[in-house]
Amino acid sequence: MRKLLTSILFLLVSALALHAQNVSDLIISEALAQPDSTGILDDYGRRSGWVELYNKSTGTVNFGGCFLTDDRTNLRKSLIPRSDLRTKLGPRQTIILYCSGNGHDGTFYAGFTLAPGKTVYLVSNDGRTVIDSLQIPAGIPVGKSVIKLAPDIRQQQFAAVQEPAAPSPGIINGNQNAATKGELMKERDPHGWILTVVSVSVVFSALAILWFLFWVLFDRPAKKKAVAAKGDVSPKKKKHVVLNGSEESAVAAAIALALDMEQGGDTYAAISAAIHLYLTEAVHDAEPGIITIRRKESEWNDKKLNLRRLPNR
Repeated sequence: MRKLLTSILFLLVSALALHAQNVSDLIISEALAQPDSTGILDDYGRRSGWVELYNKSTGTVNFGGCFLTDDRTNLRKSLIPRSDLRTKLGPRQTIILYCSGNGHDGTFYAGFTLAPGKTVYLVSNDGRTVIDSLQIPAGIPVGKSVIKLAPDIRQQQFAAVQEPAAPSPGIINGNQNAATKGELMKERDPHGWILTVVSVSVVFSALAILWFLFWVLFDRPAKKKAVAAKGDVSPKKKKHVVLNGSEESAVAAAIALALDMEQGGDTYAAISAAIHLYLTEAVHDAEPGIITIRRKESEWNDKKLNLRRLPNR
């Protein structure tokens, strides 16, 4: 149950955050305070000041519940109704809100009139967050509007233009023919040398970084562990043992002991016997590196020990 409530709460918070993010994509793209005889007519046949909203996102935005005001101290001056489905503004579309002074005229009518020197604000549906604003110059001529212009309409980055402009309701203000970054790069580097050098440099730099990380994180610790497992493998000076004046015999004995590690117990017994005979001076080393065993008579071969002794009568 607790997991279910947590999931529902997470979905609600995500939905609210998504809605706030969509509303923040709205801008006031143009405003006209004093229309002339050529101005557009509203639904009642009147020429009033108006504000143009523009959705610069790629998704539909519902601006119902937001506020429009010209007073920074009263952000909830004119409410845009929530119940009207026409408040859903499509991607890269505009809508005109008339500032007739009577909000009861309809969904798209504000309860105040615009005047030169004022600033119009678009406020989020929380009644506190200002989404966007546009200042109307004090000396703007009658019939002229103030706009936000995008140097490149594809980048969707608008900036207010203080110089009066001819009204353009329902038209996106921006340069539609501005060169893209790819086109500018083609003009600066027609043969693609700069792009090639940059691409190759990025690839080799990334490979160098990966190699260094692999060497630090994996290769060096593995080598250290291998050295620790094998012990000290640094070359050391061997200690030569001279037995009975012969150094080669000691080497031969060491080789014999080493062979025991591979061959088994029989070899070990034979080598042990050879070393014992050598230490008892029963071995002569005529050849270097070779151990020979000299036969020595013992009582085991004495035939008289095999004779049966009879008791004396």
